[in-house]
Amino acid sequence: MITKTQIEMALGQVNDPDLGQSLTQLGMIENIEVDGLKVAFDLVLTTPACPMKNKMKDDCVRAIHELVDRNAEVEVRLTSRPVAQPDPHELLPGVKHTILVASGKGGVGKSTVAANLAVALAAKGAKVGLLDADIYGPSVPMMFGVSDDDVYGEKHDGKQYMLPIERYGIKLMSVGFLVDPSKALAWRGPMASGALKQLVGDTWWGELDYLVCDMPPGTGDIQLTVAQSLPVSGAVIVSTPQQVALADVVRGVEMFRNENINIPVLGVVENMAWFTPAELPQNRYYIFGREGCRRMAEQMGLPLLGQIPIVQSIAESGDSGRPAALWSPNPSPESQAFAQLADNVVKELCKIS
Repeated sequence: MITKTQIEMALGQVNDPDLGQSLTQLGMIENIEVDGLKVAFDLVLTTPACPMKNKMKDDCVRAIHELVDRNAEVEVRLTSRPVAQPDPHELLPGVKHTILVASGKGGVGKSTVAANLAVALAAKGAKVGLLDADIYGPSVPMMFGVSDDDVYGEKHDGKQYMLPIERYGIKLMSVGFLVDPSKALAWRGPMASGALKQLVGDTWWGELDYLVCDMPPGTGDIQLTVAQSLPVSGAVIVSTPQQVALADVVRGVEMFRNENINIPVLGVVENMAWFTPAELPQNRYYIFGREGCRRMAEQMGLPLLGQIPIVQSIAESGDSGRPAALWSPNPSPESQAFAQLADNVVKELCKIS
């Protein structure tokens, strides 16, 4: 069964050859119709004499055959009217602050920090959204226990938007809601970047105080797409204390500081700072080294936003769909650590606002 959402995601990978932006972001795809294997839609050109119209038409058909169903019968209806190029900074008109949670390498607990930062901010009364920007490895659906939830649409100002799934008072959006979790996404960088742009621009976030973006690890296409497409308030860098992770952090910080990107780095979070066994809550064992992130942050002129310990409950809470930072009458040391992290992130945002 082909769905309209699948067609929208596939067409989101097709760019206007001249503008270099997705046809869906440019408003050039309209009136999508799906009936079994039959797919039809309007491709709205700026002029009937567009020299690239056949290429765009063929690219649309190819994207649907490659990404949805190669047996689909695709009808592309060519129409024309002037189409304005959107201002990328108007993609999130109702969002006050966009916070990127990034890491130089994988396996440092970046998604755990992003999820619990969002929960901790919401617990303080803020309106919060969480965007799972890790296109290849989405984890937000599992961490919030909403893997089986369906995404619905709603029209606003004449355009159809996806509605985020809400859990614990947080608006959630992830590519994991839209694709089969058992299949790998074999997408090249530009395709993943296009999917992320569509995920952001076609979601109705409404009014938010903070949109937390769980970024993929590294310094590749997705990071550049977000930096150039969204009005980002600042970035939070997550690392473990060990030297091999810290070396990658330096590269991540320098990427955001690059003059062509110029995103403020709010500070560094030291995850897995120490191990505390449940039966010995006062003991600390520094498995990955001690104070590595603090020293690196000082060298780079950045604040240390928080230190998160290794405790079994954090891993279990992520697997069970109940983040550790959720409010409790008897807050645990780990939930207090995430609450302090949220306080420090807000303080840094206030300094640059």
